[in-house]
Amino acid sequence: MQYLNLTLPMPAENLALDEALLEEAEAAAAPREILRLWESPVPLVVVGRSSRVDDEVHVETCRAHGVPILRRPSGGAAIVAGPGCLMYALVLSYQQRPELRPVAHCHSFVLNVIAAALHCFCPEVRCAGTSDLVFGDRKFSGNSMRARRRNFLYHGTLLYQFPSEQIGHYLKTPPRTPAYRAGRDHAAFVTNLPLSREVLGNALIQAWAATDPRSDWPPASVTRLVAERYSQPEWNWKML
Repeated sequence: MQYLNLTLPMPAENLALDEALLEEAEAAAAPREILRLWESPVPLVVVGRSSRVDDEVHVETCRAHGVPILRRPSGGAAIVAGPGCLMYALVLSYQQRPELRPVAHCHSFVLNVIAAALHCFCPEVRCAGTSDLVFGDRKFSGNSMRARRRNFLYHGTLLYQFPSEQIGHYLKTPPRTPAYRAGRDHAAFVTNLPLSREVLGNALIQAWAATDPRSDWPPASVTRLVAERYSQPEWNWKML
């Protein structure tokens, strides 16, 4: 598997790069799997493909603080990212992993691989809900996917030194919550994993055998996707 450690300057570019890597894999003649790691230097809110912004985000607070609100191509509820939140993206091949066509199998497979990689450092790590990872009974990782014909994008968050009070500032309680949340607000529900970014990153690299470092990336695709989608209010705010 290829490995790309790259954070681009602008939030929209970073979201576009995840999708550009999926497009690249779809166009390739042979399976091309990749693990990407990145971390936004500034806070941002990222809503799911079908999210209604007003239902999930404190819009005026975000505007007052200059926090961008962007939409990703995958499902799930809104998240807050920024320094202290390691972002990962996997592009995996259905040709190599045909058993992952059912969405539930995909969630289970990817999250169990990550949980197993972290278990040796934090034995209380486990999967919970549809697409969460928890430490004890508190969430530190939310995840989502976007399927194409031959490949799928699976990406998510790993909180390690994130100022979790920001979540309640910028996000409302999601319209749908997993049963294990048990009515808790963001502050009581979310936590940081007590590991460094270096340990987290290395654990993911080893878990996915991402032994082929990559320095190139598709800048033309990123520029196009930002222009057509990620910079456009029609995309980011389409379900206000």
